[in-house]
Amino acid sequence: MFDTIAPRYDLVNRLMTFRMDVGWRRATVRELSLDDGSVVLDLAAGTGDFCRELEAAGLRPVGFDLSFGMLAAARTDAPLAQADALRLPVRTGAADGVTCGFALRNLVELDGFFDELARVVRPGGRVALLEVSEPPNPVLRWGHSVYFGSVVPRIGGLLSDAAAYRYLPRSVAYLPEPEVMLRRLAEAGFAGVQRRLLSTGIAQLLTATRAY
Repeated sequence: MFDTIAPRYDLVNRLMTFRMDVGWRRATVRELSLDDGSVVLDLAAGTGDFCRELEAAGLRPVGFDLSFGMLAAARTDAPLAQADALRLPVRTGAADGVTCGFALRNLVELDGFFDELARVVRPGGRVALLEVSEPPNPVLRWGHSVYFGSVVPRIGGLLSDAAAYRYLPRSVAYLPEPEVMLRRLAEAGFAGVQRRLLSTGIAQLLTATRAY
C-alpha cells in the first residue's frame, strides 16, 4: 500500500509548499545549530529533500522512511533505510540531531515518537520538526482554509489522485494543540522547547534540545 500511495503524497507536499518549502527547510536546518559533520537523522525522509539541505549545510544526514517507494525515488547521496519512526534501528544517543518534515500529522502514536526522539538524540543534541499549521489571524485562517480546501484539491486532481489532495487540509486536524506538543516534548526529555510560525502561520517549526 505504501509503495502505491508514496508518489502521490510526495506530490501533495510539493504542491502544498511550492517554493516556500525551500526556505522552510533551510530555516529548520539553521535552527539545529549543530557543528559541521554532525550526524542528523531525517525521519519521514521521502525523496530526500531534507537530506540534501542537511548535506549542503555541512551535516551528515541519514534518512529513514517507512515507505520503500519513497526511498526508491530519493534524490540524495545520503544513506537511507526503511524503518518505522517509532522503532529506529539506531543505538541510544547515536544522533546529534533529528529533522522531520510534514509527518507529525500522520503519526498515530505521537507520544511514542517523541520518546523515540529522546532515545536516539544525545544529550545536548537538537531536534527540529517542521509541520503545517493554521494561521492565528482569523482572516488569514479563512483564506488558508479556502485555498487548501478548494484550490489545492482541484489543481492536485489534475496532476494525480484528487482524494490525496483532499486529505491534505483534513490532516491538519489530526495534530494535537501546539501547547500539547510542546509539553509532551518537554516530558519526553527535551529542554528549551520552542514553536516558531513560518509564512504568517501556515507552517510551524518545533525545536528543542535533548536535556542532559
